[in-house]
Amino acid sequence: MNDLEKRYQQYLQPSQALIADIATLEGDILILGVGGKMGPALALLARQAVDQSGIKKRIIGVSRFSEPGLQARLHQNGIETITADLLDEDQLQALPEAPNVLYLAGTKFGTTGNESFTWAMNTYLPGRVAEKFKNSRIVVFSTGNVYPFVPVVSGGATESLPPEPIGEYGQSCLGRERIFQYFATKSNTPILIYRLNYANDVSYGVLLEIAKSVKESKPIDLAMGTVTVIWQGDANEIALRALHHCATPAKILNVTGPEIVSVRWLAEEFGKILGIAPQFINEEQSTSLLSNAAESFRLFGYPKVSLKQMMEAILEWYVEGGEILNKPTHFSERKGKF
Repeated sequence: MNDLEKRYQQYLQPSQALIADIATLEGDILILGVGGKMGPALALLARQAVDQSGIKKRIIGVSRFSEPGLQARLHQNGIETITADLLDEDQLQALPEAPNVLYLAGTKFGTTGNESFTWAMNTYLPGRVAEKFKNSRIVVFSTGNVYPFVPVVSGGATESLPPEPIGEYGQSCLGRERIFQYFATKSNTPILIYRLNYANDVSYGVLLEIAKSVKESKPIDLAMGTVTVIWQGDANEIALRALHHCATPAKILNVTGPEIVSVRWLAEEFGKILGIAPQFINEEQSTSLLSNAAESFRLFGYPKVSLKQMMEAILEWYVEGGEILNKPTHFSERKGKF
């Protein structure tokens, strides 16, 4: 591990609150869709928290594992893996039962032109999973894209705001939520719907995209002039701790950071450090896709990693040549076409 990776690791350690919550959580943890952007780090965080709590608990990750080396890396860190296509009914039914399930499976990009697959993954599969794991607690990853755009001065959408998704991706995600809500009531399954936007790590996210655009002198679209962001490690902590807050009917929880952040300000701050004047196109609109996570802060406290810390870590990683993912957020999209 080089110095850059060591500095990054300081932001990934489990908190004492997470360790305490894991210690009182009965049963093993099954992560469906562990191969995605957040899944590997979530599994590693869960494993660390279990080990530091002094209890015994299996962490099991399920994925198609299309990324070379990921399965081996998880094994090396004490995480069991199962290779499975969740849309294959036989493979789904063959999965082991687990008292605690985190549902990360889904698709976003490539929806346009392949809408039927998006609906199968995001709306059909949840019903199959909800039936299979009706005796488990389930944290269901969802998105702030189920909300309409709200005025920037509103403080962001709260969980009580009726969904009004723009575009088929957001609509299919609302479908996922409704199916899990149905089975929470039908089967008395404790569920928490985890509406996240936007998670950021050194390898992907809104902040990295803005920093890259500044460094490469690419114009930054201000049409979505404000965003809400959270460190991926903090988002993963909340997901694991949320297993204690699953409920019937299903509980809905917004997960993001406390600030409504100006995209222009982010670009200018990165520009000051890089010595490059950012370039902009379009003008800020009066509405944005914004979430209010006050309920999350009430339950779990404020995120450990601040906005400035995120910006510094991400920029350092990028400038020093750390590996990044080609998984853009398309945060400036206002027509819901992903």
